[in-house]
Amino acid sequence: MAVLNVYLHFNGDCKQGMDFYKQIFGGELKVMTVAQSPMAAQRPEVKDKILHSILRSDGVVIMASDWLVPEQRIPGNTVALTLVCQSKEEINALYSRLVEGGKVKQPLKEEFFGTYAQVIDKFGFIWMLQFGQSDM
Repeated sequence: MAVLNVYLHFNGDCKQGMDFYKQIFGGELKVMTVAQSPMAAQRPEVKDKILHSILRSDGVVIMASDWLVPEQRIPGNTVALTLVCQSKEEINALYSRLVEGGKVKQPLKEEFFGTYAQVIDKFGFIWMLQFGQSDM
């Protein structure tokens, strides 16, 4: 069964925010900037921004990044529900169900970190689906 995590989109202060949560919850924090990723050449203007971070501590998992997309960052689109799936079959099934009556924000496809998609469900909630997680 997929694991449900929260994903936060910060306004350029992701590293500071995740350090703050690490002080509160403890655990292990991993951070990847755009410059440290395969996207470095495609997005040099945001090379120092956080592409992805993850804090794991005793049942608490917080994933986050800086806001890197062109649309405006407003309350409501800064938090996503993230399903970390256990198989290709599971991600395909969950994707198909969540997109019913909703809309695709990013189609299901292979990325450098695994299979990934973003869907806005029929109630307006943002879901990120991921399978094949690396150690980040």
